[in-house]
Amino acid sequence: MSAWIEGRVAGTRRWTESLCSIGVEAPSLSFAAGQFARLALPAPPGAKEPMIARPYSFVNPPHAAPHEFYFIILPEGPLSPRLAALDTGASVWLAPRASGLFGIAETAQSDSLWCVSTGTGIGPFLSILRSGDPWTKFGRVVLVHSVRYAEELTYRDEIARIAGAHPGAFDYVPMVSREAHPDALAGRIPAAIEDGRLEGRVGLALTPENAHAMLCGNPAMVDDVQAVLGARGMRRHRRREPGHITLETYW
Repeated sequence: MSAWIEGRVAGTRRWTESLCSIGVEAPSLSFAAGQFARLALPAPPGAKEPMIARPYSFVNPPHAAPHEFYFIILPEGPLSPRLAALDTGASVWLAPRASGLFGIAETAQSDSLWCVSTGTGIGPFLSILRSGDPWTKFGRVVLVHSVRYAEELTYRDEIARIAGAHPGAFDYVPMVSREAHPDALAGRIPAAIEDGRLEGRVGLALTPENAHAMLCGNPAMVDDVQAVLGARGMRRHRRREPGHITLETYW
């Protein structure tokens, strides 16, 4: 199998100065919702490796094309500024197989699913929630998206369509930590769990008896929320030891 398959840029979207989505036509690449791909571009002359590659989670559901990836543009980064600058039709390379175990198959059965994200960590949840997987396994689904500034609350149209497709079964909770926003909770996710504001927003308890939590985003958030939920008796889910928390660091 070749190390890379060639895709074509279907378009890009700049949400903010530092946030970008890229669409990639690569029909031969299949994946499960929640997985990630490795995107690559040729390395500059003299580099040790022929390609520069980074992992990015799929935002699109498996049944929809093109593939879509949501990422932070790091000004000094070797890949993200180049990806954001690509024109429609330009070549971009992908690893031939998707990777990762962050998906509904890796969660335990429960009454409710909490999808807790920061920043670009919302990406795999958008793929998962636009597939059929969570809606047959859980009675209620809550999507939490925490950002620093309100302009970073992206994909609102897609979230509204998820809500419209699953009335009564889906709740979206935006959070903004560095400015006031009328529709969002203030502060950080761990504090909003500890003081009850997050559960109060949706009228649903987050406990080991009734919930499974998927965490994706900033490693500090993932660690802190694990600690808060651990104090409630929730533990990390493993195949040989079922639990209540599935996680992935991604930002």
